Amino acid sequence: MNLMDKWRDQNVRRETLTAYLLIVLGCAVGGAAYPLFLLPNNIAPGGLTGVATILNYVLNVPVGTTSMLLNIPLFLIGWKAMGRVFVVRSLVATVLFSLSIDLIRLPAVTVDPLLGSLFGGAALGAGLGLILRGGATTGGTDMVARMVHRRVPAISMGMFLMMIDGLVVAGAAMTIGITEALYALIAIVVTSKVLDMVLTGVSSNKACYIMTERWERVTQRVMKEMDRGATLLEAKGAYSGRERPVILCVCSPMEVARLKNIVREEDEAAFMFITEAFEALGEGFAKWNGE
Repeated sequence: MNLMDKWRDQNVRRETLTAYLLIVLGCAVGGAAYPLFLLPNNIAPGGLTGVATILNYVLNVPVGTTSMLLNIPLFLIGWKAMGRVFVVRSLVATVLFSLSIDLIRLPAVTVDPLLGSLFGGAALGAGLGLILRGGATTGGTDMVARMVHRRVPAISMGMFLMMIDGLVVAGAAMTIGITEALYALIAIVVTSKVLDMVLTGVSSNKACYIMTERWERVTQRVMKEMDRGATLLEAKGAYSGRERPVILCVCSPMEVARLKNIVREEDEAAFMFITEAFEALGEGFAKWNGE
């Protein structure tokens, strides 16, 4: 085995270890959301764990174990639609997540349903986000959603999962109460938002697009005075029909004011718009290995 092969093997082992650490941490955080916030307030936050929460309220069965049992047939149905690594990691995550819900014995932080839905949804979203970053999922519904989408492209995965959550909330309204169902909706929204934040990162960088006649001068000043890279995108004016590059520059919020000053000083007739860059990786920003 040469040095390159050894390096690749070490890199694969490191990535695998990191993935499972994320999965374990995510299961602990997401599982703790139930005894701390959700179960004390009878909040069923969608998915199969939401179904298990309803059954817990009606039949007093353990949420984690029930959720794991409900997932088994869905894994059997949907495993062929996924890769082996993903299925193995998801199976590990499902078991750990279910055990965490039942085995983590922590007193309720609050019995206020609004606080429970907000903080419970946030903790659950953070946990699920970590699990997804580890290359896994906690339920067979995702597998079935992918399978349904492949066979019926008109039904997206998001639409299918939203339908499942809708049915869970409707079931909560009929069994637990309408008020609790409304709090469950709040928890679902918060979970979704926090999950997205964990996956894509909190927006802290800006992507700036600049259209100017003096693009060469602006580009030179950005690279020299700000020590930032810039990319020239090929573009053509719809009205004039003239070809003129668009400058793309990603920078921190603190650097935006300096960039705007450079553009204004060079060309007051320039057009510039700024968008959020949720995660910037590479030279000058976060490293690819997360360090």
